[in-house]
Amino acid sequence: MAALAEPATKKLKAEYVHTREAFLDVYATLREELLSDKLLDGQPEDARNWMREMLEYNVPGGKLNRGMAVYDVLASIKGAENLSQQEIFRANALGWCIEWLQAFFLVADDIMDGSITRRGQPCWYKQPKVGLIACNDYILLECCIYRILAFHFEDSPSYGRLLQLFLETTYQTSHGQLLDLTTAPPGHIDLSRYTMDNYLRIITYKTAFYTFYLPVACGLVLAGESRPEAFKLAQQICIEMGQYFQIQDDYLDCCGDPEVIGKVGTDIEDAKCCWLVCTALKEASEEQKQIIKSNYGQKDPAAVARVKEVYQQMGIAAKFEAYEAESYAKLTSTIEEQSLLPKQVFTSLLKKIHKRQK
Repeated sequence: MAALAEPATKKLKAEYVHTREAFLDVYATLREELLSDKLLDGQPEDARNWMREMLEYNVPGGKLNRGMAVYDVLASIKGAENLSQQEIFRANALGWCIEWLQAFFLVADDIMDGSITRRGQPCWYKQPKVGLIACNDYILLECCIYRILAFHFEDSPSYGRLLQLFLETTYQTSHGQLLDLTTAPPGHIDLSRYTMDNYLRIITYKTAFYTFYLPVACGLVLAGESRPEAFKLAQQICIEMGQYFQIQDDYLDCCGDPEVIGKVGTDIEDAKCCWLVCTALKEASEEQKQIIKSNYGQKDPAAVARVKEVYQQMGIAAKFEAYEAESYAKLTSTIEEQSLLPKQVFTSLLKKIHKRQK
């Protein structure tokens, strides 16, 4: 299947600069391809307009770190100066497939969690005209991934491997979401299940695979990497990085500024199995544990404040800072000591998340 606007394979005459703006230009191209997809030939204009608005609202508004990382990985391996226009476009198209996957997960996740805001605006399903139409919209968001892959990779030897990567990652992430939801079913909180082992499995499957391993694996595939040991190493490092990232996220949900992080944290109200509560339950006094048990998962702001007070008494901020320093040192050491892949493959990702505030 021919792409509508894919550049030729010649090397770039002018140096490409991998900016957010350049990446967003590729999004605009992919969006128009999807809106004029011949599979939906003759669709009513109101359906097309809904699709456009839904895409604009949910896909391009994030930090875009996942998507932009695919090009970074490819450039780290092959050298930015050696990449053709087609290679750059395809790397960015793959990056947008990851951003579409992220949008699919977030729209669904917000409904399941009853979230209020996302990226500094009301969640999509909270829009008055949307409601549970958002359930069909997140299906459409996932479908877009496979249309983009068909548009731009159907004639590529990497097509099958890329399909496998996205299907496997979606399956793994859905498993992580299942673990997350069933650890604390609505109306039933069993804090005995809030262990660090259970927590780490949840975040490995729910976050690490799609946030870190998928962009790196996509870049490796585009670079022609086929050694199983290279993918195994990448997965090991990316899982550790993904755990670090999610623990940061948990901390920011509780202690971050909503104006900065772009959402109102609700992990305590939602009785989430998160790093803070797992750490607290492991180390708290019996009195502190009882306060957590009596208040965790309550929608009452006073109950939330009581849990946060226990966190403060236990010095949770200092514990997080110690964890962050230890995790960063371990990741840096692992990256430096390996010789299978260029260090920049991983350091470019680590640099973006180290000591982040949102």
